[in-house]
Amino acid sequence: MRAALAVSGELTDTAALAEVWDRCRDVRRDDPDVWIHVDLMPGNLLVRDGRLVAFIDLDTVGVGDPAVDLMPAWNLLDAGSRETYRRALGVDDATWERGRGWALEQAINALHYYVETNPVMAGIARHTLRAVLR
Repeated sequence: MRAALAVSGELTDTAALAEVWDRCRDVRRDDPDVWIHVDLMPGNLLVRDGRLVAFIDLDTVGVGDPAVDLMPAWNLLDAGSRETYRRALGVDDATWERGRGWALEQAINALHYYVETNPVMAGIARHTLRAVLR
């Protein structure tokens, strides 16, 4: 994370993101590992008639922190929808903050990696980083 933040200083507010990261990183976790997807990016979510019907890119499926799969709250949703999503899932504060941290970790690494080569992915990363700061 520190390396990704260091190379992204001219792309985003890395000082504010570092504060968010420190807060998310230090959240205690007591829940067990579960099956997770790990890469629930907008392009991997299939929607029909406004409803999620499937997800693709199963290469990253594994066992780990359930908060990882909360990333769509920040990489896909706006602020109002994010709160609705959280209430619907009944996610506690600690899990929610860990999810924010996972979203931040993925986005800050994607931003500097894709900024010159894939404007769509860089745009999603920028959206996510703005969202984790709220």
